[in-house]
Amino acid sequence: MINWLQSPKSSVVAQYIDCYWLIEKAPDAQTHQFPILNPDPSAHLILSPSDQPYHYTIDQQVQQGIGSHLLLPHHKAIELDHSKPFIHLGIKLHVGALYSLTIPDCPHPSLDRVNTIDLAVLLNNSDADVTSLIKLAQSDFEACCQQLDDLLLPWLSTATTDRHSELTRKVLSVLGSTPIAELGDKLFCSQRTLERSFNKVTGLTLKQCQSMNKLEAMLEYLYKKELNDIDWLDVAFQFGFSDQPHLIRYLKKTIGLTPNTYAKEGGLTIDVYGGVRSE
Repeated sequence: MINWLQSPKSSVVAQYIDCYWLIEKAPDAQTHQFPILNPDPSAHLILSPSDQPYHYTIDQQVQQGIGSHLLLPHHKAIELDHSKPFIHLGIKLHVGALYSLTIPDCPHPSLDRVNTIDLAVLLNNSDADVTSLIKLAQSDFEACCQQLDDLLLPWLSTATTDRHSELTRKVLSVLGSTPIAELGDKLFCSQRTLERSFNKVTGLTLKQCQSMNKLEAMLEYLYKKELNDIDWLDVAFQFGFSDQPHLIRYLKKTIGLTPNTYAKEGGLTIDVYGGVRSE
């Protein structure tokens, strides 16, 4: 489903942008019409044709509109409407990046929402043309990434940092390898201060973010496995679950599928929007 996914080349841009991605569905494509987008602590700026509708179902609430939009971090799995042809050029921001940036009509922190975005207004640049960017993305992804770097750099250069964002950046660098209870000692800071700063910057708790990252890592692991090769007990222990029933309850709660259903229909819970990176 993903046509391509690339990291930014500019080191300044890369401080706030994780990757660029392109996803397109042709009129004759045989893909699942209502895939599920996994919980994600990152926001995505999604560039789309001005007349192209978008439709997200978040916790049974429909959020819809047309054109480019900002998909904010979300706790719950989201049902996407891919029943019609579409194209999206995506910009995946790092966790917590929104805290340092100015985005009109988007108070911070905002979660589980979709905001319509005018790219030229956001970047204060009348040359920021979504149509030409999408055409370039289809024909020359390297040139498109370079142009995105160039367009985003002035905006990202206005980003502000403070002690909360700096501490959160340090936390994120070790969150995947350090138990939450040990973060305070590792970063020479009280646990309460860590939690408060992290929540202020991301809108999430440390546990919520760690859980989302664990889910992504697990689904990426399963994505690359054949159904017959999956040992669910081994998966449960590998990703920190006490037993297989614990894993089943977790997947059912977060993505609405049991492990076996996910394995059989892995393409339904997919990595669109800058997720699993194919090798």
